Amino acid sequence: MKILIVGFGNMGQTYAKSFVNSGFVLPNDIFLLSRSDIQKKKQFSIPKENFKTEVTAALFDVDIVILAVKPQDFNVLSTQIKPFLNVEHLLLSVMAGISIERIQNTLNVEKVVRSMPNIPTQIGQGITVFSASQEVDRKELFIIQNLINTTGKSLYVNDENMLNPATAISGSGPAYVYFFMNAMISAAEKLGFSNSEAIFLVNNTFLGAVQLQNRSNLSHQEWIEKVASKGGTTEAALNIFNNFEVPNKIMSGILEADKRAEELGKLFDKVN
Repeated sequence: MKILIVGFGNMGQTYAKSFVNSGFVLPNDIFLLSRSDIQKKKQFSIPKENFKTEVTAALFDVDIVILAVKPQDFNVLSTQIKPFLNVEHLLLSVMAGISIERIQNTLNVEKVVRSMPNIPTQIGQGITVFSASQEVDRKELFIIQNLINTTGKSLYVNDENMLNPATAISGSGPAYVYFFMNAMISAAEKLGFSNSEAIFLVNNTFLGAVQLQNRSNLSHQEWIEKVASKGGTTEAALNIFNNFEVPNKIMSGILEADKRAEELGKLFDKVN
């Protein structure tokens, strides 16, 4: 199985590194195409001759093409690579907002998988939501999911429209977590801890809480009830959160993120 990664930014490099480290794809079978000088970036044991900055027919003698470029670059890119693509190519796109139908029509291809990864994919702890065109068969979908899973975990959805909510939840989600962590860090400093102590306490509190929940059969609400004893410190904090309708505010924010994802999708998916 030979793979061409088009674009060597964060996601392009993440896939290259993950494929090699997992052993799922041999370094010799990974090819990279970028408009900038790739030689100055990490090569992850991939042969130097597999890195290209110019489009050639030989470069597309592969089974899978990964489109890891920014959506605003798609129009220019499509004119460059369209002559070298055919209906047998299997495409995996990480371009936010560019629909499967548009990729098919613009590049004259059939087998397209569209995905929404998040930033922890860079350390193999990401979550990627993906959907596929009807022309992608079960075997091909299995291969793509195995490739994606080298960067963490994945969730397949039949309805491509669910990629917008995925963007609002898991794509933007890490920023929500960091936002709440920053608030806790500020509170810890106000209570007398140094910045390094506050960061240490908050980081490990989040890490431990998530691992504990993942290793149990209890729901998040059940864990809240276990920690929050009647009349205790946790209950006092939760009462403030509820009085200020923090859960509703969080939900409103995520719904707004979903709305914006839909707006950007329409903007990027507009055929020029």
